[in-house]
Amino acid sequence: MNEPMLWNRNCPIPIAADAERISLAHGEGARLSRRLISEIILPRFAATANRRFADAAIVTTIGCRLAICTDSHTVSPMFFPGGDLGSLSVYGTVNDLAVTGAYPRWLTMSLIIEEGLPIAILERILDSAGHAARECKVTIVAGDTKVVPRGAADGLFINTSGVGEMMDPVPPGPQSILVGDKILVSGPIGRHGIAVMSARESFAFDPAPLSDSGSVIHAVASLRNSVGEHLRTIRDATRGGVSAVLHEWAMECGHTFALTESRIPVTDEVRGACELLGLDPLYVANEGTIIVAVASRFAEIAVTALRHVPGCEQAVIIGEVQSRGISPVTIRRTIGSAQPLDEPSGAPLPRIC
Repeated sequence: MNEPMLWNRNCPIPIAADAERISLAHGEGARLSRRLISEIILPRFAATANRRFADAAIVTTIGCRLAICTDSHTVSPMFFPGGDLGSLSVYGTVNDLAVTGAYPRWLTMSLIIEEGLPIAILERILDSAGHAARECKVTIVAGDTKVVPRGAADGLFINTSGVGEMMDPVPPGPQSILVGDKILVSGPIGRHGIAVMSARESFAFDPAPLSDSGSVIHAVASLRNSVGEHLRTIRDATRGGVSAVLHEWAMECGHTFALTESRIPVTDEVRGACELLGLDPLYVANEGTIIVAVASRFAEIAVTALRHVPGCEQAVIIGEVQSRGISPVTIRRTIGSAQPLDEPSGAPLPRIC
């Protein structure tokens, strides 16, 4: 069997030509399926007292309000500086719950595995997902596996669904944003998209850009504890970056978001890569950086609170909300007056989450 070399690309572990690999039989529900689940998957996630994955999970609640979300994850390459597909699948769903105002409790995980994937790579991805779940204190309670023919899944796709407990006060959402409110970011933008692209294209940036892939649970909790009901809304700026989020908010609240370019934090690595490639960091994806709208007189309190959270030391105010003008989002560049910031029309960096 001639095995394509793509499995080794950007993989942090060597894969021998005769390494054990996923076959279509692993997805047929028989002995190899049971072995895959019992020996490869379950030991990395299931609690000791509940070493089983059912088609549905029974969880106990205490009469609280719940938030539910689902997401599918596909990134090329599966390993990139600062993260991988496994941890990304957990952080992505956990973050979707957190910015909604929920504390993540349970996840389900479904794996769509391509025939021929080395089991060593699958184990590395699952180990990373398990570590991220423990870090976020969420339990993966149910799951499913499917094996598809070679060439049908680009290695591995992961679908995760999450359930979280709503925590008061719940941010009311972008429709509550008022003129005069401030816009914050929790850290430098554009890191995830540039890290993935650099790994995919084998760019020799030195130092290599690192993804911001990570949990935002503590950042959101810090905001809730510091400014409470004065928090308007929060979003994790994934595909489409900061620009996409602000255009969505502008459509819902009817105001204009005015940004100042000099205030927007961008690492030297991301800035250099964007200048070289003709990209704007405001359109590049993030995976652990949040955008926040907060009442004006509480903005500095929110920034101070965020800066005490590891990973958010560069939190800053990047703009304010104004009455609707000629454009939903404007930006004042280094030289000149405010100009429209267009809405993203496509994906400059596909397959990033």
